[in-house]
This record gives sequence, C-alpha cells and structure tokens, in this order.
Amino acid sequence: MTAERDALKDAFLAQAGLAGARRERLAGDASTRAYERLYLAGGGRRIFMDQPPVESAPCPPDADEGARRALGYNAMARLAAGRVDAFVAVAGWLNQAGLSAPRVEAFDAGQGLAVMEDLGDDLFGTLIAGGADEGPLYEAALDALIHMQDQPVARRLGADAGLDWPLLTYDALALETAADLLPDWLPALRPGVRVDAAARRDWSSLWRPILERGEAGARVFCHRDYHVENLIWLPDREGPARVGMVDFQDAVLAHPAWDLSMLLHDARRDVSRTLSDTLLGRYIERSRYADELPIASDFHALGALNICRIIGVFARLVVRDGRPRYEAFLPRMWGYLDACLADPGLSDLRAWLDACVPADARR
Repeated sequence: MTAERDALKDAFLAQAGLAGARRERLAGDASTRAYERLYLAGGGRRIFMDQPPVESAPCPPDADEGARRALGYNAMARLAAGRVDAFVAVAGWLNQAGLSAPRVEAFDAGQGLAVMEDLGDDLFGTLIAGGADEGPLYEAALDALIHMQDQPVARRLGADAGLDWPLLTYDALALETAADLLPDWLPALRPGVRVDAAARRDWSSLWRPILERGEAGARVFCHRDYHVENLIWLPDREGPARVGMVDFQDAVLAHPAWDLSMLLHDARRDVSRTLSDTLLGRYIERSRYADELPIASDFHALGALNICRIIGVFARLVVRDGRPRYEAFLPRMWGYLDACLADPGLSDLRAWLDACVPADARR
C-alpha cells in the first residue's frame, strides 16, 4: 500500500466526517479489495471498503462478442472489475427489494472507496462452524434467494444514488468463459491432465447446449457469489431481511439455478447430499420458476459448469497467483462435480472428464 493511497483514504474519511474513527483492518479474500472496521468516536461502527482501480475494465453494456473478447476476461465474464459504483448500485436495489445489504453512507466511485453500514460478524459459515444448526440457516438463505428471484428486475441500477449501473445478462459467452477456466488452468496444476486441440473442441461442443439453456433461462437477479461466507445472520430483522448479503457487486441477470449452485456447491464447507437434496426440493416446491424451467436438470448442468469454473479459478489462484491454500478446496469440488455428473443427461461430459482428467488429478 503506497503512502499516496493512504493519504487519499485519510482525505476521504475526513471529508465523510470520520477522521477521528479508530481503524481496524479486517481479513481479506481472493479479491483486490481490503476492508477496515471503523469505530466511531461517538459510538457505533462502520465498514470502510478500499477497492483500488487496478483491474481491467468491466464489460461495456453495448459491447458485442468480438469487443468483449478483445477487452479480456472481465468483459467476457461480465464481471464488475471491483467497481465501487457497482457495489453501491446493487446494494441499493437489494435494500429496496426488502433484503439486507450494507447501506452505503459515503463513496467515491472513481477512487474506489466507500463507507457503509456494519452488518456484524455473524456470517452463516462462522455460526455453523461454531455449532449452530445449519438447517434453519440454510432454509433462511434459500427463502431469501427465492424472494430475491421473485422481484421485478431493473436493467439499470443505482438511480437513487446518482448512478447508472447496468444489470447485464449472464449470457453464453460469459458461461463459456466460466467453463473454459478448467481446461485453461487445471493442466498447469495437474500435469497428468491432457487437453489437446481435439479434446478442447469436444469440450466446447459438449457445453454448447448447456450454455444455450443458461442464457435462455436468464431471467432473475443473480447475486453470483451466494454462499454462507457472504451471508450474515440478522435475527432482529424480519423475513428475508434476516439474511444480510455482501460481495454482490458482480450481480447479473442469470438462470435461477446459478445462485442455487453457489449456495449448495460451497467450496469452503461440505454441503451434504442429504441437505442439498432437501433444499433443492424446497426450492422446487416454493419457486415459481419450477413451473417454467426443468430446475433439477438445470441445477445439475449449470451446477457442473459452475463447479468447473471454481476448479479453474482455484487452479489459477495456486499456479498464477501463488495462493496454495486454495488447492485444499479442490477435493470437495470434485465431489460436488461427481454428484452433478450422475445426472444421465451429462454422461458425455462425464466421459470427457474420465478420458482427459485422470483419477489422481481429481484431488
């Protein structure tokens, strides 16, 4: 962190009337963001987000496929590139929808700084690890997800904050970019994985109908990173607002199964097959989209794609970014993938993995 960045942050806090707050750095994640907890002189707490503008540009809403490929990964995948204005716009939409996101009190989109409400430390994952019954928490998370998906979708967000942030579709190119992370990066981590030109063509062909299903079903607001490490229990609130949400700046319009996969194919903790099946059944019973889409088969197909994406992301984090701790999550992801590939409709994809990814590389 440079002295210049520190001075910029100090000036921002002073302008927000928070120069006297005591600052405590919080643990980070795999992103380029950093967080601090502010202890206000008069009592109370806030969260200070520092997202330096260091990533490549987000996807322009009017960019065609060629332009997106030329711009690179963030544009292809339709990621927000860590933009603070994306966070502010999405947070506003979630709160207006009767959900709970941190209320942003001050921000500077150009410099990547924001001060927001502190929703506390009761992450669902932390509570479960501490002995809380996972069932009611997962049920609350699922019900909040269903409520979120039931809301009318606005394609432009942030007007209440003076912003204009697009809610883009998680389309076939973005889904293809996600699936390709596995053959792009797993061979570098596991030398036994062999993906020649013919195998790569087959990989693309196998995914094509799933990409089409994903884009055709893209009709709901999608948090995109909806799992228990990004959900905060707020028992003093009511209904779906009891589920606080963070890390939602990459939100898109997507297939309903995507966030369901993020919740039930959790990289950081085991979600048992029994719990997963129970929650999938609860979703099918309660979601109106179960009458419009083959939710179970789409959950397996898009879930398999999402898991391949995560395996590729973790391989990239280990190989390119020197973060070896992410390798420990891979066995869990392979287990989830095996469960999805038990769906008879995915037998050809299972056969490809059997041919190209030896058993000892699935660890």
